[in-house]
Amino acid sequence: MIWADYFNSRLGRRQGRRVPLSLAARNPTLDDLRKAAEAIGLRVVAVREARRPGRPGERSGYIQVSKVDSRAKQSLVRDVAKSLMRIKGAPR
Repeated sequence: MIWADYFNSRLGRRQGRRVPLSLAARNPTLDDLRKAAEAIGLRVVAVREARRPGRPGERSGYIQVSKVDSRAKQSLVRDVAKSLMRIKGAPR
């Protein structure tokens, strides 16, 4: 599972952001995240109404991806973040 909050520049690391601010985007949508993951060749299933346990008041949603190799999750998250920056553009 890869939550949209992982890429939100409005959140701090303690609030769930997993990428550095240089790779984060301002309020990324689940559709942006889906497009970014598909652009790097991942098969994606989007779950919109999900609430991340760290932020139960927000329905940020997540994408579920199938692992294509033995990469660590953080490596996969960084690759999706780079693709997301290409899709959303550089400004945060």
